[in-house]
Amino acid sequence: MTMPRFLAIFSIILFTIIGLIALFKEKPPQIAGEIFPSIPIEIEIAPEKQRLIPAPPPAPVSSKAPLQQVAQTFSPEISTPAARLPDVDRIDELFQKDDKKLPIVETVTYKSHVTWLKGRPAWLSDYAMHYQTSRHFIARSLNGKTDYLTQEIKEGDRFNVLRKDIPFQFYLLVDTSRCELRFYYINLETKERVLLKTYQVGLGRIDSSKTSGLLTPLGKYTLGNRIMTYKPKLMGTYQGKKTEMITVFGTRWIPFDKEVGKCTAPSKGFGLHGTPWKVRGTGELADSKQGIGNYESDGCIRLSTPDIEELFAIIVTKPTVIDIVKNFSDACFLN
Repeated sequence: MTMPRFLAIFSIILFTIIGLIALFKEKPPQIAGEIFPSIPIEIEIAPEKQRLIPAPPPAPVSSKAPLQQVAQTFSPEISTPAARLPDVDRIDELFQKDDKKLPIVETVTYKSHVTWLKGRPAWLSDYAMHYQTSRHFIARSLNGKTDYLTQEIKEGDRFNVLRKDIPFQFYLLVDTSRCELRFYYINLETKERVLLKTYQVGLGRIDSSKTSGLLTPLGKYTLGNRIMTYKPKLMGTYQGKKTEMITVFGTRWIPFDKEVGKCTAPSKGFGLHGTPWKVRGTGELADSKQGIGNYESDGCIRLSTPDIEELFAIIVTKPTVIDIVKNFSDACFLN
């Protein structure tokens, strides 16, 4: 073979190899596991409307900081992370006495003599029992502010109560990855779900030995009726010791009652309560306001004093379910 002919053949082979290499570089093989399956996450489009859109898997829990710092949602229009959605607060609509009030409440006028009570005048507590509405709820409506203790009433006073003719229940959805609680009511006939408010909460300490990863369990529970309100100097027994109860549970306690879904721990011993009060330098008790937005409790769900008193006033006379999940996307509202 002559040299010119050899060089020609060699050149053809060389250019062929270069072309093949370039072709494969344009279409690299996809590595298994690089594409994550989308997970639905609930996004509040409006206070009374929700829909599901794709979002990536939640970030891992940090034992040193609440997950609000890393939690992200995704916009339906773009695929880059967006900031956390604003908090929702429609609680005032429960106490409005005009057409702005929510459909689960009605406004009544106080009369001392009523058809549903014979033999004596009706007191505020009688209205509370008749309408299955707490005295705290009625007091806030009467007073026009978050005063739950002043319960004075006179003929002709107007206030809101929870309606008896609409079947509904309250639903608390706790996201342990964000230290957040979403408060809904659900119309059991229409299946309408309305977000009333979002609260920041404190949860149990990080514990890798627990299925939930925390001392707070996962699962769906009903709330019980052995509720309590606590004031300074009110004593009780806690862990076998005589204790001023406000230093443990704050001003309110709402216990879990029964497990109604797949739960990682029994209901006994768990509940919602306020921030524990501490002795200040003056020797007087005061709200510590600590532990909200962090993982510090023994497993209960802790709310600030104003938040637990508000929630208590609304839910304690109605069926209420609490659903504790790692991420809001895990919730099954009516199952």
